[in-house]
Formats: sequence, structure tokens, C-alpha cells
Amino acid sequence: MDTFKNTRVISGFIWRFMERVGAQLVQFIVSIVLARILNPSAYGTVALITVFTTIMQVFVDSGLGNALIQKKNADDIDFSTVFYTNIVFCLLLYGVMWLFAPAIAGFYHQPELVPYVRVLSLTIVVSGVKNVQQAYVSRNMLFKRFFFATLAGTIGAAVLGITLALHGAGVWAIIAQQLFNLTVDTCVLWITVKWRPIKAFSFQRLKGLFSFGWKLLVSALIDTGYNNLRQLLIGKIYSPSDLAYYNQGDKFPAVIVNNINTSIDSVLLPAMSSEQDHKDHVRNMTRRAIKTSTYIMAPLMIGLAACSREVISLILTDKWLPCVPYLQIFCFTYMIWPLHTANLNAIKALGRSDMFLKLEIIKKCVGLTLLLITMRISVLAMAISLLISGVCSLIINSWPNRGLLNYKVEDQIKDILPNIIMALIMGTAVFGIGSTPFPTVLRLIVQIVVGAGIYYILSRITKNDTYFYAVNLIKQHKDSSKE
Repeated sequence: MDTFKNTRVISGFIWRFMERVGAQLVQFIVSIVLARILNPSAYGTVALITVFTTIMQVFVDSGLGNALIQKKNADDIDFSTVFYTNIVFCLLLYGVMWLFAPAIAGFYHQPELVPYVRVLSLTIVVSGVKNVQQAYVSRNMLFKRFFFATLAGTIGAAVLGITLALHGAGVWAIIAQQLFNLTVDTCVLWITVKWRPIKAFSFQRLKGLFSFGWKLLVSALIDTGYNNLRQLLIGKIYSPSDLAYYNQGDKFPAVIVNNINTSIDSVLLPAMSSEQDHKDHVRNMTRRAIKTSTYIMAPLMIGLAACSREVISLILTDKWLPCVPYLQIFCFTYMIWPLHTANLNAIKALGRSDMFLKLEIIKKCVGLTLLLITMRISVLAMAISLLISGVCSLIINSWPNRGLLNYKVEDQIKDILPNIIMALIMGTAVFGIGSTPFPTVLRLIVQIVVGAGIYYILSRITKNDTYFYAVNLIKQHKDSSKE
């Protein structure tokens, strides 16, 4: 039975990872093409609107999606109840965004934002239709469905976005790309996933699900509002171009991290929830997730930071070089994200959404204090404050598992330290190559090859247990696929 569960978790992770990699790779290529066609201010304009639509998206889930995944015996009545609730709620949210579009435009002193806000906000309604299907797929680990749905939407949106940009659509090219992507993604998911809502609604079930989910909703609102507050302040205090450089610096490491982190997050919560009555199993899963994700993430992020100037110059052209310092800061910030994910999923899987909410409040008090101190200094200072806040949040997120799982903060540091040290040694060598007089393309190729080689050699020499665990895992998966 344990072998079956492990195989199912690994298979789920692989399909989810493939889906994320495929989607992010296409979106990344499209963003590069659009960045070459459009000017930074166009990206900055969309980012101003996205601050508000992202916050509204949090309400789409209302914490009920996670509640469906966490509930032991969720049935069609639970899923249908959440589905109908989401549809009504999302229509109300869209109405709010439509009415407040002039106020948002007035806040930024840009009247032209009104139609942009009203059209981009349609993503809220589409997400409401998609949300319960996502929860059903996650609960049953049917991540293969995500792969096909996301691939179809992403490729179609790529063609549409680039075509519109080439014909001078500007901001509308980016908005159309996002809306089309989500719509096609939702349609394909509804076709491939056989679940359909039944004619049933239970206020009692909704109340039970919401009792767990509302704490996650508030936590998500605090987290999303806090994360987008920086963009709101940059857009208000500084310029759309400053915001574009900040966001573009964030985009490169985010492409890598979101692929891995979303895959871990999607698989880990249902897997841990199924073992919530066995805390030793949850602890082992948490520890393995932390060690494995750090082994993958540390070299990728440190390596990208070390060759960031070459990457930006080659891919986006020199007009985007001001985003290099932001990219380097975000690399170190994102490097520890999977650790947050593993710790928080353990807390959610054990049903402690109350503790989850308390942690969010504490973390955001720390982060908000740092933001208020730095917001008038510079945009770069604001980015640095996010890195400091991330380190503090890691300690805060991991602290409850000292008692819940007997997995202490110091134990977690010991588990990740070997991977961090190897990545820093590799990063130092890669950064040194950056000062050689080779052409940019050749220099970047040498940096990648040398970095990968050093990390592999260090893994073998130090007999890194995560490296050998990954090798054995791949062999087991291959063997099970043959049977």
C-alpha cells in the first residue's frame, strides 16, 4: 500500500511539474517576445491593474477549495455546494470591480485604465467556474488533466498575444493573452474532467467547509494584499517603468520557482491530508520535501543570480538591464519558498487553519514594518526588505512544527545547509566566469555547463543523500512504469 501511495504521489508530482513547466515555458517565451515588442510602461500599466484583480482572485477560492481537499469524506454535495457558491460570489466580485474601475483609475491618475480594469476583471468570473474542477483534480491526484488543459490555453494565448502586439495593440495584447489563456484552460478542464455539479446545495455542508476555509481565506487575503502592496506603492510613488523593472526582475526566478513550488503544493496537501492521523508520516514527508526542494532550488536560484546580467542582456536586450539587481534579490527570496510550502502544508493537512492564520498575521506585521521603513528610500530598498521578511517568515512558518511534528527549526537548517553550501560554491565559480571577455552567448553557455558540472561533482563527492534519493526515486518510477 505504501508503494502504491508513493508511486501515486510521484506520478502526480511529475504530471503537475510537466504541466507547470510546459505552461511557464511557453508563457516565458511569449513574455520575452512581448518585452522586445512593447515598452516597459505597457507592462507597468497591466501590473497596476493586476494588483487589484489578484486580490479579488483570492475570494474566488474563499478557502473552500482547500477545505474540499482536506475534508476526509467530501462528496458530490460538498463539491456542488462550493461550485454554486463560487459562481454567485464571483459575479458579485466582478460587479464590484466594474463599479470601482473609475476609482482605481483615479487612484493612479490614469483615466485610460477604466476599460482595462473592466475587461481584465472577467478573469474572476472564469476562475469561479474553474475552481471546483481544480479542487476535484487535486483531491483525486488527476494531475494529467491539468497538463492538457493548461497546454491548450497557454499555446492559444501565446499566438493571440504576439499577434495583437505585432499589430500595435499594446496593453490590450497582454490583457487578451491572460483572459484567453484562462478561458481555454477552463473549457478544456471541464471537457477532460468528468465531474459535474448535481442539483444539490447544503448550507450545513457549506458552514462546515467554511469553518475550516475562512481562516485560509483571511490568511490568503493578508498574504496577497501584502505581496501586492509593494507593487501598488511602487506604481503610486514611483513610475510604471520602475514597476515594470521590478516585475521583470521578479518574473525570471518566479518562472522556475512557480513550476516546482506549485507542483509540490498541489501534491503535498492531498498526500499529507490522507496521512493526517499519522504524524510521523507527515513529518517524514515534510522533511523529504524540504531537503529535495532545496537541493533543486538552491543551485537554480544562486546560479541565475550569478549570471543574471548575461541572461537579461541576451534575452530581453540592454533596455531591461535596470531589472538585474531586482532579479538577483528575488533569486535569494524565492530560493526558500518551497520550505514555506512544506511547513505550511503540514499545518494545513493537520487541520490547524487557526494556526495558519496566526502565522500569517505575525509574518505580515514583520513584513509591513520593513516595507514602511523602506518605501520612501527606493524601489531597490523595498525589494531588499522583501528578502529580509522572507527569512523571518521561514523561521515563523517552521516554528509550529517543533510541537506538531517534532521537526525543529534547527533540524530543518541542518537538513538544507549542505545543499546551500554546494550551491554557493557553484555560484561563486559561475559569477567569476562572468568577468571573462567572451561574447555574451558563449559566456552564458560556459557558466551553465560549469555550474551544472560543479554541482554534480559536489553531490557525488559529499555523498549527498538527496541526490542519491532522487536517483533511486527515478529508477523506482521507471521500474513501476514497466510493470
